[in-house]
Amino acid sequence: MGQSAPGHVQAPGEAPAPGEPGAAPEPAAIEEDAPSSIPPEELERLREDLVAALKTVFDPEIPVDIYELGLIYKIDVDDDRNIEIDMTLTAPGCPVAGDMPGWVENAVSSVPGVGQVKVNLTFDPPWDMSRMSDEARLALNMF
Repeated sequence: MGQSAPGHVQAPGEAPAPGEPGAAPEPAAIEEDAPSSIPPEELERLREDLVAALKTVFDPEIPVDIYELGLIYKIDVDDDRNIEIDMTLTAPGCPVAGDMPGWVENAVSSVPGVGQVKVNLTFDPPWDMSRMSDEARLALNMF
């Protein structure tokens, strides 16, 4: 995945990008995304397809997909359409901790035109209910 990531999909509950209001200062070691060689309309279609694929993956203990739960922290697409996803789980001791990243990789790999897929599991920051979308809150009756 060593190339620049021209496309970034903001996940539900994701913090603002560096430079946006409310964003934390950007660490000096992180470079800004380079302009994409993927046409904007194609990148948008790919983004929609990636989100749709992620919405097919469910936490078995919660009847809401992982995207709406806010378990997807970052989706990056490079110029070769390789995908890198940062995700978390609702708790570090989640019984599917060893399986869910593979489910995510399989779902995203099924999207037409996608290259290699890499899924990174992180617990920083830890997940909390504030990351859930309104759709997830409604489904779980958590308003």
